[in-house]
Amino acid sequence: MRRAPPGSVGAAAAAGAGARSGAGSAAMAGFDTNPFVDPVDVNPFQDPSVTQLTSTSQSGLDEFNPFSESSQLTNAARTTPATQPAGPSQPAVLQTSVEPTPQAVAAAAQAGLLQQQAELERKAAELEKKERELQSNAASINPRQNNWPPLPRRCPIKPCFYQDFSADIPADYQRICKMLYYLWMLHSVTLLLNLLACLAWFTVQTERGVDFGLSILWFVLFTPCAFLCWYRPIYKAFRSDSSFSFFVFFFIFFCQIAIYVIQAVGIPGWGDSGWIAALSELHGNLAVAIIMMVVAAFFTLCAVLSLFLLKQVHSLYRRTGASFQRAQEEFSQGILTNRSFQNAAAGAASSAAHGAFRGN
Repeated sequence: MRRAPPGSVGAAAAAGAGARSGAGSAAMAGFDTNPFVDPVDVNPFQDPSVTQLTSTSQSGLDEFNPFSESSQLTNAARTTPATQPAGPSQPAVLQTSVEPTPQAVAAAAQAGLLQQQAELERKAAELEKKERELQSNAASINPRQNNWPPLPRRCPIKPCFYQDFSADIPADYQRICKMLYYLWMLHSVTLLLNLLACLAWFTVQTERGVDFGLSILWFVLFTPCAFLCWYRPIYKAFRSDSSFSFFVFFFIFFCQIAIYVIQAVGIPGWGDSGWIAALSELHGNLAVAIIMMVVAAFFTLCAVLSLFLLKQVHSLYRRTGASFQRAQEEFSQGILTNRSFQNAAAGAASSAAHGAFRGN
């Protein structure tokens, strides 16, 4: 077997070692590179438009010199010097408060009151104007012409009140309201009969002229007063459920019952043909005594019916939920909204303001 020469063996070994070292270096180079980086490294600031702008601004900055004469002249032209005050400065002076005199206070108070009065008068005029407009509109929509007392059209005296039980009074209260109206008619007829009885009494006894004169006065006075003082309040109470109207009716109607009792008794000299006056005439003229007894029976019937109707109205009043406190509230509202009361209050306030001003 032939042996390789020593030189060739060493060369082969060196070649193998070199190959192994090259492979190892190549492997290490592979480990040193970042696999997540793009293979091409692109610099965004190498864009031509960006490089052009940066080079231009850099050149401008290089050319600008703030300490040159031209730049100093430009800055001096642009700078505005501060102006100094024309005159010497004055020290600050604290103004002291001046208290007004009593006359000035009174004048200011009077001016305020007069202004408030003018404002109240203006508002009152506006409210009155609106109320008239509402009334005119209501009259044009649903005219409610007065129909009582029923007078002929040719009569110069026109009706003074509007009365319609079916339109104004609820169905539950129409019966009792009509009975009170019939009671007032009976009251008027009784006073007329009392006048005739006193006239007959005066014809047989001339000294009974006072009774005849008073009977005329009672007929002229009590007929319209009864209608206005107790019948109209109960009509309004049933129409609008007014507690104040109920209280007015109760007070005046109770007085009316007391008057019926006095008239039924018939005290001579009081202008009433009651039981005492009729019985005293039995020994004189029998026909006149009978007429007077009929009138006394009418007075008695009026008193009994009045007591019965008063009880009926009171029972209905308790069902409506009315109270004395509610009546006070309605009275206060009626007074405050009254035009005459407002004018009187404004006049009193103006007089008080003038008095206070003159006193000062």
